[in-house]
Amino acid sequence: MNAIDVWAQITTERMAKRPWLETLLRWTARGAGDVPSVESTVQAMDAAGVDIALLSAWHGPEGSLISNEEVARQIEAAPARFRGLATVDLDHPMEAVREIRRWVDRKSFVGVRVVPWLWGLPPNDRRYYPVYAACIDAGVPFCTQIGHTGPLRRSETGRPIPYLEDVMLEFPELTVVGGHVGFPWLDELVTMTVKFPNFYVDTSAYALHRLPPDFVQWMKGIGQSRVMFGTNWPMLSPQKCLQGLGELGLSNAQRDAFLHGNARRVFAL
Repeated sequence: MNAIDVWAQITTERMAKRPWLETLLRWTARGAGDVPSVESTVQAMDAAGVDIALLSAWHGPEGSLISNEEVARQIEAAPARFRGLATVDLDHPMEAVREIRRWVDRKSFVGVRVVPWLWGLPPNDRRYYPVYAACIDAGVPFCTQIGHTGPLRRSETGRPIPYLEDVMLEFPELTVVGGHVGFPWLDELVTMTVKFPNFYVDTSAYALHRLPPDFVQWMKGIGQSRVMFGTNWPMLSPQKCLQGLGELGLSNAQRDAFLHGNARRVFAL
């Protein structure tokens, strides 16, 4: 399929033990001890025809959950199959900028990801702003989460308007990729993609047969150049996420753009 998975992570044991993961583990019938490896991740990719996965580092107020160093080692173990999305500590803005300058080379690390619900801070909080400037300077997308929150945290930080809208008005050069579809605020998602040509969305955390009908309709219109495939591995496998691809009614061009074309362009792969 030549697919590209734009949201995956090889979780660490310390991340798997976080109490807010309880909901996700229950939904996906996984246990806290089900920690993936590089090998099991590549096997899952092969089973579904995924060529490349973008592996996320994670950092929250409680500290590092998956460090940039750990993601770098994962990439080194399978450099043809993985790229990285660096993360930062929002409580230390200058160190965050230095981390982006250190890791994000547009070769191994091709973007930055910060998850708002983990911090309890919407994207228009001032602590993000040095990160946005550093992403623009590095020429890479800022990746985040939109829509409701699966883990046991508040969902409001994932609402596109006004939080992301504020950011994109104040940083018109910034490319933003919103992960996890954006439900239930799909009207706001459509508005954002009409208003901002540098706003993109991925389908991570959803099996394709469970996508909301309004989202599928958007994929066939303006969304055909804005939507990318993602899984949220290891919570969902690539094979499970691709269930229902044939029933979406995408043209060949729309299907190719969704599975890999848009991601190759946006992340300069």
